[in-house]
Amino acid sequence: MKLSVVILNYNVKYFIDICLQSVCAAVEGLDAEVIVVDNASIDGSVAWIKQQFPKVVIVENKQNTGFPKGNNLGVAKAKGDYICILNPDTIVAENTFKDALVFMQQHPKAGIMGPKLLDGSGLFLKESKRGVPTPWVAFTKVAGLYKISPQLFGRYYNQRLSKNNSGPTDILVGAFMFMEAAHYRDLEGFDEDCFMYSDDIDLSYRSLQIGKQNFYNPAIKVVHFKGESTPKDFAFQMMFREAMNYFYSKHFHVSNFVKIWIKLATYIFSLLKRIRGSKKLAKRFVPKRYWLISKELDLEIGVNKNIPFTHTRSLYGVFKHRSSRTELIFDSDTLSFAEMIDFMDANGNSFSYKFLSSDKKHAVGSNSSVAKGEVLVMY
Repeated sequence: MKLSVVILNYNVKYFIDICLQSVCAAVEGLDAEVIVVDNASIDGSVAWIKQQFPKVVIVENKQNTGFPKGNNLGVAKAKGDYICILNPDTIVAENTFKDALVFMQQHPKAGIMGPKLLDGSGLFLKESKRGVPTPWVAFTKVAGLYKISPQLFGRYYNQRLSKNNSGPTDILVGAFMFMEAAHYRDLEGFDEDCFMYSDDIDLSYRSLQIGKQNFYNPAIKVVHFKGESTPKDFAFQMMFREAMNYFYSKHFHVSNFVKIWIKLATYIFSLLKRIRGSKKLAKRFVPKRYWLISKELDLEIGVNKNIPFTHTRSLYGVFKHRSSRTELIFDSDTLSFAEMIDFMDANGNSFSYKFLSSDKKHAVGSNSSVAKGEVLVMY
């Protein structure tokens, strides 16, 4: 088998639905399998996946084992020569895996490859390409020095490499990590002593340590509804601090003073993320107009009936209402996933976006990279 796509799910039923719609379209024609590891979800995810995506292999955990162990369990079941670690709150294009396989074959020194990630509003996610967050690099991030001089202090987000250029980058994000299965096993997978948040940094760093290069490849674009599967609450703040402290203790020998500074820096960094997420939750987004792009023109949305709702079979005409308050609802039976992703990349937050579920009864999306997503009910 050529490829195994491993997705770890935890209580994101309708988001993993759109993810699996895109993944199943992307593995068509490939010798591939899709493995979902469910971390004891209580939202009906497993039954939904079995009903809507019967070809998907499901591993059902009886408890939440965390991101590292959950993915390691999935890879242990995998038969593919290549592995893609994929978050359940992502959308890939039809050519994503084919292009990823070609890229890896053209770059034999590549350890892990990551794509250009877009958030739910179509904006570029800077963590798509990062440097090793040494204590000094972390300081430049927390202190905001990277904003003053990206060339001098922009190593945290690898700002010397343009978001539109492919090239080596030290650290990749766990939302999408593509590599040879043998490389994953050489690394012994994710470190299970780290529950989440620094696990992708740790895996990327260990890939470098054994002489591989990690690559950022913007030719592959993936939507990541960042914030949906990991809400920015107090529990997040505490786990993030512990995860980063674990990473530094594992890989760097630092003085007690630096250890104290690292704890303070991770506290500030996680607190700011939590505050930003809380503000986004408090400021609820209400669109001025819905545009449903679908061949099924009898669908309606079960929310505020005072908001204008327009049906269309194509994207033609939506630009006359260009606004972040105009919400487009995409139907994958009408537009390809590649078309949707390219549209979001080209137009950014000129609109807001939702995606129809496989049963056409829900639409999901996220208007921010730091807050929870939204599920709309369709009639």
